[in-house]
Amino acid sequence: MESGPAFPNDPLPWQVVSREYLHRKPWLTIRQDRVRLPSGIEIGEYWVSEYPDWVNVVAVTRQDELVLIRQYRHGLAAVHFELPAGVIDADDSEPEAAGRRELREETGYDGGRWSRLMTISANPALQANLVHCYLAEGVELAGPAAQEHTEDIRVHVVPVADALSLVDRGAMVQALNIAPLMRYLMMRYLLRRCPPQGR
Repeated sequence: MESGPAFPNDPLPWQVVSREYLHRKPWLTIRQDRVRLPSGIEIGEYWVSEYPDWVNVVAVTRQDELVLIRQYRHGLAAVHFELPAGVIDADDSEPEAAGRRELREETGYDGGRWSRLMTISANPALQANLVHCYLAEGVELAGPAAQEHTEDIRVHVVPVADALSLVDRGAMVQALNIAPLMRYLMMRYLLRRCPPQGR
């Protein structure tokens, strides 16, 4: 992933002296790196979690509603609103294809105009994967959802005007969902305040 513009005084990368995998499972891989800092100081045990890249979708219907889901999350032992999201599988040709698949499987919604919103990291200090975020405008219900056997998801269609209050009330807490949703809301706000001028 590109890190944006470089500055002359940017910190230099660390050198990996050795690497050992402590745990390898499909949903959690932990590695221990021995690294040497540019100053010469070594950190003997630096742990990094490796996951596949993820994708999420801000899906908006023709009626200006967000397609959201609710599911139990065992880490917090709670249920909140979330964006349709999931893992980018090896069979997915690209992140957008994964987003389209996840939206259809989890919600039954499909179609629309797709564009990339942003690519973010859950925690660049300790995780090696990225989250690819997409905007799907004008989606429509195409049929029943096709959830996996371990998924117990409820689909909710919420007016876009209510999105900010979901975050403010703590009804949506997943940071990787809130970031692209806020970007979308900011884009809408800026376009209304400063519409593009005709050429």
